[in-house]
Amino acid sequence: MGIKLIAVDMDGTFLNDEKKYHRERFAAQYQQMKSQGIRFVVASGNQYYQLRSFFPTIADEISFVADNGAWVVSEGEDLFNGELTPEACRTVINHLLTQPQLEIIVSGKQRAYTLNRYEERFKQLAARYYHQLAFVDDFTSLDDCIFKFALNLPDSDLEKTMDALRDKLDGIVVPVTSGHGSIDLIIPGLHKAHGLSILQKRWNIRDEEVVTFGDGGNDIEMLSQAGFGFAMANAPDKIKKIAPYQTGHCNDQGVLDVIDAVLNKQAPFYQ
Repeated sequence: MGIKLIAVDMDGTFLNDEKKYHRERFAAQYQQMKSQGIRFVVASGNQYYQLRSFFPTIADEISFVADNGAWVVSEGEDLFNGELTPEACRTVINHLLTQPQLEIIVSGKQRAYTLNRYEERFKQLAARYYHQLAFVDDFTSLDDCIFKFALNLPDSDLEKTMDALRDKLDGIVVPVTSGHGSIDLIIPGLHKAHGLSILQKRWNIRDEEVVTFGDGGNDIEMLSQAGFGFAMANAPDKIKKIAPYQTGHCNDQGVLDVIDAVLNKQAPFYQ
């Protein structure tokens, strides 16, 4: 059978706490993946433009499942765009603006948008994850294909806010936790596993030939769908319980250790 696709979440998974990875080690692994016919996919809640920046020399060779599955790009080709309707956007924005504890980013295909009135601290944080970012006075006249909403809030409010959003916006968007401690509101059904399915169909790859890595609530579907889903050692217990396998901490190159096992045809991938 063999492994034909490896998909990695970024924050808290492929990247360490300093938002870096061992580039030399991965570069050597990537060449081996190519020689063995293994596809490499970046599957993240982050913006496509930001994700490309981590792989400057191979960005047009690999594939990206960005914005939690709403945007799929393969080898530079735009394959899939999800889109929230204008009515859904208005409903979500109108509700979010009633919640003073939330700082809001609207993520679109052209760029992401956040409010001028937010503190500089948050604007700098937003710019780390959204390399195409505009500051606006309000969200009422955005002319873009909208993929999701990203919310920043105090950690102490995370669970109760998740529950409240799930109840209030049921059927419009789905709240999921992301790898860097915030909430993403995504289009129902357009999660990372859906994006991977588009690529798998394109390449005729079965679920049992896929290895995935993740640490957050937005990774649950792809960790469950893949034949080999790996939770990071730094993932919450609820993610570890869902994933069939575990690997080391993101700060200890846990993903790259498993990739070595795949490339060297070790267990559990080869019996």
